[in-house]
Amino acid sequence: MTSRIRFALPLLLLLLGASLPAHALSSANDKAATQAGATLFGQKGCAHCHGEAGVGGKKGPSLTNLRKDKEWTPARMTNQILNGGQKMPSFSDSLTDTEVAQLVTYLRARHKPASPPVSARQSVQPAQ
Repeated sequence: MTSRIRFALPLLLLLLGASLPAHALSSANDKAATQAGATLFGQKGCAHCHGEAGVGGKKGPSLTNLRKDKEWTPARMTNQILNGGQKMPSFSDSLTDTEVAQLVTYLRARHKPASPPVSARQSVQPAQ
């Protein structure tokens, strides 16, 4: 009986670990993704419509409470970013899957880092 437990316990732990979301397994990766998402939020023009740090603006709603809203799952947020909807344009052509995941991580973070300011030089230069 004890040999069964020795075999079953690691298997059970492995299965439990596999069922957890990836962000629950690595907070260091989460922190890096959150910071990258904050940077993208400023660089990709999100703040233009949604305001600095996502507090809302004339063109877009506040994003500050998305992590608390159970209707806004990571999958729904990803879909909104990629496909747009209502007044929001699609960003599927200008963001990679990794960048979208970083933005979602940033928007769902409990403590959001400030996005770095975008200089006038950065915002005027065409993409290469």
